[in-house]
Formats: sequence, structure tokens, C-alpha cells
Amino acid sequence: MKIAIFGAGSIGVYIGGSLLASGAEVVLVGRARMRQQIAREGLLLTDLSGRSMQLAAVDVPYAETAAALADADLILVTVKSADTPAAATEIAAHAKPSALIVSLQNGVGNADTLRQALPGWTILGGMVPFNVAQMAGSRFHRATGGELVIEASPALRGWETVFRAAHLPLQESDEFPSMQWGKLLLNLNNSVNALSDLPLKAELSQRAYRRCLALLIEEALPLLRAAGIRPAKIARVGPQLLPTLLRLPDALFKRLAATMLQIDPEARSSMWDDLHNGRLSEVDYLNGAIVRLAESLGREAAANRRITALIHAAEGTTLRPLSGEVLYSALAGASQKEMV
Repeated sequence: MKIAIFGAGSIGVYIGGSLLASGAEVVLVGRARMRQQIAREGLLLTDLSGRSMQLAAVDVPYAETAAALADADLILVTVKSADTPAAATEIAAHAKPSALIVSLQNGVGNADTLRQALPGWTILGGMVPFNVAQMAGSRFHRATGGELVIEASPALRGWETVFRAAHLPLQESDEFPSMQWGKLLLNLNNSVNALSDLPLKAELSQRAYRRCLALLIEEALPLLRAAGIRPAKIARVGPQLLPTLLRLPDALFKRLAATMLQIDPEARSSMWDDLHNGRLSEVDYLNGAIVRLAESLGREAAANRRITALIHAAEGTTLRPLSGEVLYSALAGASQKEMV
């Protein structure tokens, strides 16, 4: 059974490399830059538990075109959300209709986009709860915990063993949309982290930045209720309690929410990585998803709209970090203007 990783970024390379190291047949499909990096340095995969896996360049099958999807039995889609329609077109042109397609992308709605473009194919939504930091020496470091979550389906039979052998056990969910929205609420922090220019652990250790995240989540919760969406509990506390927890003083937060800070000191958000590498971010599919949900209800999400604009303004420029106090003032000010 052959697996294709369609989108060889940090997440795609880590998952694909882990599967390769366990003996699975895998091909990575991505850009020339990543192919050249792997050709020079191979792959080093590490994680929080101290596990380390080294792969020589010759042991990492890599292709730059979607023609490599032709004989894949499982295609893991890990491209940026904005590239999902193009990915669907390439899958339709090159993959076999019997292939199982799993979206392991940020945001909500990517699996639906694939389904609309590929009627009759078996397509499942998936969620990657952990962060992967790309570091010097072609090292891809899994810096946070969590297990892959995928929509429950008989189509996964046989694949569970393959992923378990790669230390990537699959958690099947019968309520996947709720899981995805629960994850999106946590991912609203990606933009806060990017604008802080700090590692995740350092950012979340500061109450001023946590207040920003609390404001973004608190703005989203009534919109989700109005839309009939019940976000699942992804963190140790449920979504409704998260804003209160995040606003606690630093000392109390560190004591009561210690598990939220069990993050490798080197970990940063993928959005920070995008900004520092001159790439467009996925903010429109995270905070922007809350803005679109508000618009569909005839409401406003001023704080999420404001941070979306701040991220877009930072794209393609030298990032100027914002303190937690300055960022909170910008977000709270936007919300207050909306209420006037």
C-alpha cells in the first residue's frame, strides 16, 4: 500500500518521514526547494519524548509533480488551505479514483472543498494537533503532543497499523466537525504568536498575549452557538472556560494550566514561519473563518477581523513584533468600536 504526501511542508515532511522510517512505502510531493534541502542534508526527525530518526536523502522518494500520485492508495493532503482547489484538480488528473484522500490541513472546510471537486471519491477530514518546527540541519521537530484525528470510516481499516508503527496512532472521530472547530479555536493563537515574534511557550507564558487569545475565542463562541456548532473539547478545559483560564495571572495560570505549557521551547506557530519566510499565511482560514461565520449570520467579529488585517499587513515585510499590551489594545479597540 503506497502513501503520497501531497504538500511537503513541515507537517507533510514529518508525517511522511515518520512513515518512511517505519518501513511504509511513501512518496513526498512538493516544491523544488524542499527537494533540494533533503538532497543536501537528508532528514532528521525528532520529538518531545527524545525520539530521533535519521533518513538519508536516497531513502526519501520525492517528486515535484502530481504525476507521482498515480499509484498511491492513500493521499494525505497537506498543502496550504488556499491551494486546496488546485490540489483537487491535480488529484483528479493524476490519481486513481480508488485512492483514499485525507485532508490533514489547518482550518475548516478543506475536506468539503475536495469533495465538491472530486464527487464519488472517498475523502475524509483529518486534524494534526501537534506543531512541527523546521530547524537547521534539515531537522523537523515535533514540538507539542497530540494524536492525528480522522473522520471515522471503514476506509481506514488496515491503515491504522501502518500509522501506529510510525508512532502516529490514528484517533477516529464520529464528531469530526466539532473536533475541527475546537481545534480552530486554539489555532486562533497562531496569529497572536506570529505577531509576538516569540516561541509559543514564551508567548503563552505572558498574560497580555493570553488576553488577546481569550478575546478572539470569546468573540467566536456566541457565533458558533448561533450557527448550531458545538466545538469539541481539545485542551484540558472546554472551549467555554478557556477565556477565563487564559486571563488568569501568570503564576496562577502556570499552576492550573501547566499542561498547556508543555511545549518545546523552540516551537513556534506555522503562521510565524510563513511570515519569516516571506510566504502568504493561512490567517484567512483561521481567524478569517470566524469573520466569515459572523458575516453569514449578519454579525461582526471585529477582533478577529482586526488581527486578520494585521497579519496581512505583515506579509511580505520585515516583521515588527507587537507587545501583548499593544496587540490587545488594537483588538479590544476594534471590538469596542463595533459595539458603539
